[in-house]
Amino acid sequence: MKASSSRRRITTPEGLDAVYGVHAVRALFERGQPPRELWVQEGRAEARLDSLLEHARLAGVKCTGVARDTLDGVAKGAVHQGVIAFAPPLQAESEEALWFRLGAWQQPSPPLLVILDGVTDPHNVGACLRSADAAGAHGVIVSKDKAAPLNATVRKVACGAADVMPVYQVTNLSRAMSRLKTHGVWIVGTAGESAQHLYQVDLSGPVAIVMGAEGKGMRRLTREGCDLLAKLPMAGSVSSLNVSVATGVCLFEAVRQRHAY
Repeated sequence: MKASSSRRRITTPEGLDAVYGVHAVRALFERGQPPRELWVQEGRAEARLDSLLEHARLAGVKCTGVARDTLDGVAKGAVHQGVIAFAPPLQAESEEALWFRLGAWQQPSPPLLVILDGVTDPHNVGACLRSADAAGAHGVIVSKDKAAPLNATVRKVACGAADVMPVYQVTNLSRAMSRLKTHGVWIVGTAGESAQHLYQVDLSGPVAIVMGAEGKGMRRLTREGCDLLAKLPMAGSVSSLNVSVATGVCLFEAVRQRHAY
């Protein structure tokens, strides 16, 4: 299938997010939530994206062939790989959905959750979602305030994970942490001043790993709500890691313990 080409001036659809890149766009179709419209670079890139165009045809998605500079303008310098989809903005899951899921847990492995406390950079949130998805985590919890919006930047950096990883938005993070404990979830906070290393902590059971904000770490009430604190061993001259990098390290230590690698 070929995308219909248009040489007239075209404008981006209003009220929709631009989703860039093959992986991010494919994730929309795989989740059963196809975009409203698909723009594909004319020429060789269009031929390379035949499988995506076929998905779009089957889903009844409008496809338009456009010049590369048009895609470059929409992506604002981001790598789009010749395709941009326009989809409804990301929506966080409700707090009630989190409690319902935990109360009727049916996964073969115990809950593995990430709590982001005041992480406001969309690039970091997107990278955390990507790590959470790669590690097989079951969800990411954020507060309604002092959190990055789930925007197109989050989607791009997450490379498709933002459309498959549940993000639960809670009104009061400290209260939500207390309720997690009633579901048997152990709360592990990350803090550089902790006396024990992450590798000394049992992450094989139901656990939520708390990651603090860029530069500031966890807020006081969040810290006090943790069952224990742990740190990553730092051998070099830097004192801390980027929050998204630290999230990946923590999650994959949980994966190692759960699968006895």
